[in-house]
Formats: sequence, structure tokens, C-alpha cells
Amino acid sequence: MNHPLPSTTSPASPSVAASRRRRRLSAGLAALAVAGIALAGCAPAVSPADVDSVASARDLLAAHDLAGLDVGEVIERLDAMPVADRPDDLLASVEPDALLLRDTSGRESRLPMPDDAVYISVAPFREQTHECHFHSLTTCVGELSDTEMRIVLTADDGTVLIDEMRRTHDNGFTGVWVPRGIEATLTVESAGLTGTVPLSTTSPDDRTCVTDLQLL
Repeated sequence: MNHPLPSTTSPASPSVAASRRRRRLSAGLAALAVAGIALAGCAPAVSPADVDSVASARDLLAAHDLAGLDVGEVIERLDAMPVADRPDDLLASVEPDALLLRDTSGRESRLPMPDDAVYISVAPFREQTHECHFHSLTTCVGELSDTEMRIVLTADDGTVLIDEMRRTHDNGFTGVWVPRGIEATLTVESAGLTGTVPLSTTSPDDRTCVTDLQLL
């Protein structure tokens, strides 16, 4: 078995990094909320349809035990959920600009992403995979469940943005928060095997689901 590549950075511990991400996400959502309040003061009265939409979104989050969570916490809870515990009446699609939620009752919710980061779910594979563009938190399943791997993200200018050990969730994916507006190379190493794919976060149409990274 090959030894992991030598680290070129000194990343924070997972707990510290997660805490920083949560603080950034909460701050971003708080700013959005404040902006919404400020705009509401000089905007036309909210229509009944808008009120219904807000109520529908609130009911959806409460029905799936997601009330009170910011967008990052919702994503990380659903992505890390054991496959056997996944709700079969909820669809959750991760797009670069928002998390879109919809359930079988017709309720919908759109949670904006942070201004400075995009959530990318990665499912490296050895033999079997599936096509995917926008990651589905409640339906996507990758080949390598509960597998330790090293994730390295290198910008086109050579800057190492991420270099850390991760373990895939029960669904075979591991998620990383990636800066917006970059072109980069994603490298994954696991059990002596390595795979590399290009990654972009410059467009609202860029993928959030990486399932074409084969470990060889």
C-alpha cells in the first residue's frame, strides 16, 4: 500500500474546520435575513401566494426535523444520514446557488447558499458509479461507503485549497465546501489508489456531484 502524499499545507482539524464553516454559513444567512427585512420596508405588501410559499417551506422543514437549521446544517445532516434512515418522501437537490427541497405533499423550500462557498459531494469509485450533476442528498448512493480517503483540491494557480483526510458517509459520498469562482483539480487517494478530475465553481450550472473520479 502506498503511503499518502506528503501534505503541503497544515489544515485545521475537522472539528475546527467544521466550526469555522458553520460560523461563516450562519453569518451569511444572517446577512441575507437582515437584507430581506430592510428590503421589505420599501417593498409592496406580501401577496397571499408569497405567504403560502413561506408557510409551505416552514412546514416542510418542520415535518422533516430540519427546522431551525441553516443551509449548511441541513445539507450535512441529510448527506450523513444512514441510507436506511433516509426519508422516502423528500427530495433535496444541491445546486451551486441554493438547496432545493420538495416533498410528496407538494411543499417546497429554497435555502440560499453562502456567497463565498459551494457544497460539492464526491463519490470516488473503483468499479461502479452513476451519472450525476446536482447532488441529491436523499437518493444518491456511491460505491465506497465508510471509506477513508485523502482529498486534495488544487487551484489552477497551484494554491492548495483543501488537503485533508476524510471518510465517506454511508451513502458513499463525502462533502467539501469549495470557494466560489475557481477552476481547480480535485485529487482523491485511498488504499494506494488515486484519481483526479477537474472542478469548477464559476457558474450556477456547475456540477455539485462528482461521480466520475475513478480510483486506479
